[in-house]
Amino acid sequence: MRFVILSILTLAITPALTACNRAASPEVADNDIAEAKQSAAQEVADAQREAERNIDNADQAVQAKTGDLANTNAKAAYDVAVARADGVHKIAIEECMTQDGEAQRQCKDKADADYDAARASAKAALAAQAR
Repeated sequence: MRFVILSILTLAITPALTACNRAASPEVADNDIAEAKQSAAQEVADAQREAERNIDNADQAVQAKTGDLANTNAKAAYDVAVARADGVHKIAIEECMTQDGEAQRQCKDKADADYDAARASAKAALAAQAR
């Protein structure tokens, strides 16, 4: 009885095992090859879209950092210009203090006007460079 069952199992399994090494029919092979080509093309297209998305994201990050750098440079230039204007104004006021009366008042007025103009110029430069 065991021999009969074993023989039947052997007969049933043998074709399944030998089918693994058999060449596919031309129709099946053509179909499998076409599916593999389509799958490969889809995989490449997906990878290209993902790469483009990553490049776009990186480009946006660089643009944001470039804008931040430009704004930082503009603010630094503004701060330096205002500090320079403050220093020039203090020196001018001290020099005005060496004069008397109307000459002192006119000197201070000119120093204040020059100071206001320098600050306005720095502010305009900052506005022009800010993004």
